[in-house]
Amino acid sequence: MNDLWTIKRALEWTVQYFQKNDVPEPRLSAELLLAGVLGCRRIDLYLQFERILTPGERAAYREYIKRRLRREPVQYILGEAEFYGLSLKVTPAVLIPRPETELLVEKALEEARRFGTRPLRILDVGTGSGCIIVALGKHLPEAELWAVDSSAAALEVARENALRHQLEVHFLEGRFEAVAPDLPAPFQLIVSNPPYISEQEKALLQPEVVQFEPAEALFAAPDALAAYRNWLPAFRKLLDEQGTILVETAYNQSDVVCQLFTEFQFQTTVVKDYQDYGRIVIARRAPAVVPKQNTIQ
Repeated sequence: MNDLWTIKRALEWTVQYFQKNDVPEPRLSAELLLAGVLGCRRIDLYLQFERILTPGERAAYREYIKRRLRREPVQYILGEAEFYGLSLKVTPAVLIPRPETELLVEKALEEARRFGTRPLRILDVGTGSGCIIVALGKHLPEAELWAVDSSAAALEVARENALRHQLEVHFLEGRFEAVAPDLPAPFQLIVSNPPYISEQEKALLQPEVVQFEPAEALFAAPDALAAYRNWLPAFRKLLDEQGTILVETAYNQSDVVCQLFTEFQFQTTVVKDYQDYGRIVIARRAPAVVPKQNTIQ
């Protein structure tokens, strides 16, 4: 970049550069990165188009552009992600929150309303950045919040996000199957966005995902249903008799995930995302079947 680069000129150059190098969402990436450098909102860029960038700002923006060119996600470059109206810290130790996970939060809040004024205990399994439990906690201030993850680095991020939003969350580190007996059952809501991508699907993913996001939070072994299958016995033991489980699934998995829940005596409902894919499975305990009594005539 030469001298006297205005915001407008810097954005135009960056968008063209990203387009030339096949960087996804070139304008959005350029705007977010420059807004991050300047510490302003994206809309503010357009309100000061003719402002000249300082040498320090240009240098910082140049480094961001280089990182994005290597396909590093914008959220990791900035260390921030927006989720359900909240600003959250993210690092390569955690998944970047997705819009479909916001749908899970929306449906969980609807389920919470079924309990009226009853105190709620909520469990988030595989919490990652803590995006789900933090969003729920902000909207359900009286709830008792618990979250589990096997990654110490992820829990460090989740704790910071809970502190940022002034929430008390009880965090537990370890594999869910191992730490489940230490959890204070029953829970009225259990939520989870588990790893659900098979290793065979890795080649179909963008470099931003494969090269930068944590594999243990993405890929399930030995198959894409492993997490659901392994966690269901504990889910059933921990769930309140009137409680609800909400899990996220891949766009083509909801039917088979429902079948797994059915095998554990749950009734299920599938919620479709805005592209008409089944993405959220809602499960409740199936009512007990009362055997018919023989009547002596």
